[in-house]
Amino acid sequence: MTTTTEATRLPAFLHDRVGGMPRPFWVLWAGTLINRLGTMVEPFLGLYLTETRGLTLGQAGLVLSLLGLGSVFAQIIGGALADRIGRRATLVLAMTLNAAGLLALGYAQGLPAIMASALLLGLVLDMFRPASAAMVADLISPAERPRAFGLLFWAINLGFAVAMVLGGTLARAGYLWLFWADAITCLVFGVLIWRAVPETRARRPRAEREPGGFLDVLRDPVMVGYTLVTLAYTFVLMQAFTTLPLAMRADGLSAQAYGLAVAVNGVLIVLLQPVVNGWLTRRDHSRVIVTGLLVVGAGTALYTAASALWAYAAAVAVWTLGEIAVAAVGQAVVADLAPEHLRGRYSALWGVAWSGGFLLAPLGGTRLLEVGAPVLWLTCAAICAVAAAGLLALAPAIRRAHLRALHGS
Repeated sequence: MTTTTEATRLPAFLHDRVGGMPRPFWVLWAGTLINRLGTMVEPFLGLYLTETRGLTLGQAGLVLSLLGLGSVFAQIIGGALADRIGRRATLVLAMTLNAAGLLALGYAQGLPAIMASALLLGLVLDMFRPASAAMVADLISPAERPRAFGLLFWAINLGFAVAMVLGGTLARAGYLWLFWADAITCLVFGVLIWRAVPETRARRPRAEREPGGFLDVLRDPVMVGYTLVTLAYTFVLMQAFTTLPLAMRADGLSAQAYGLAVAVNGVLIVLLQPVVNGWLTRRDHSRVIVTGLLVVGAGTALYTAASALWAYAAAVAVWTLGEIAVAAVGQAVVADLAPEHLRGRYSALWGVAWSGGFLLAPLGGTRLLEVGAPVLWLTCAAICAVAAAGLLALAPAIRRAHLRALHGS
């Protein structure tokens, strides 16, 4: 394992937050930021499909579902490749295929071609994520991994916030520009990794068979339980981007009002996460996640009392604090649980929980919303409470895994 290097000549405030990370990590961080700056297709894809390609809402929903379904398998493929051919090769391959898939979807015409392109793009869209997570675990010592994952989380949110603004501007000139911008930033990310980051996966003798597989991951009850907790959490979190705008519209609020309310999420993450991440990562990881889950549940429950923009924005602010807490240590728990030779696959299973939550959120959320908004929000709060109880049950095993990782055994 490559451990973190000691930073020098950094003020104490900055050293506690960004110091001590090796150069390959900062290349990965910069590539991630660049990639997220170009993430313009997904947020505007529904508008593109209906306005430019003339699809109905139902057809557009089918295309988006195929994209989401593909992303579930992309995590599995990416995890297996990261452990088999290496993190660096998988990242470069994924970014190259992403660029090709984006352009194919951008130029596809007719529903069958668009559906096929969306499915193929989905199959490579998130392929890079397990390799990226495994690379961080390879590069960074267990004690510093939460801070490293926190820095990546911050870069992702900063890049996405800027991409939303840039994407809206580019869309006025034509939606095809979004596909090109997204594809180019994918290629830049891939080139950065290829040129500046060495392979981080431990080398094995050529004649030695690669040990382990996804069945080994599924036989780990702690990892499976943690994945289910994450799936429940993601289901609730994704309501903010699926059913929340519908609930606000039912209260007579505009799309602009929704945009302002949910913008609170990005602003708070960008401003607060670098400040509090170091403090959170020094706390017991299980307690941080449990607290974060309960805060997300409480913030979601506040929607039941909201009818004005300020009230919705306040609820968003509350659950964002919980999201920051979970993000501070969530992925580091996976790195602690994963054996070195299965880091890609463990990260992939965790990623499947996110992709699965993204898929299930609109399906379950809209059904609950049809019954009534209070039913949706209180159900989500209950789901967070159950997830927190599940995490408490897993906490002793998660603590033991963290101690083993710290002591290298």
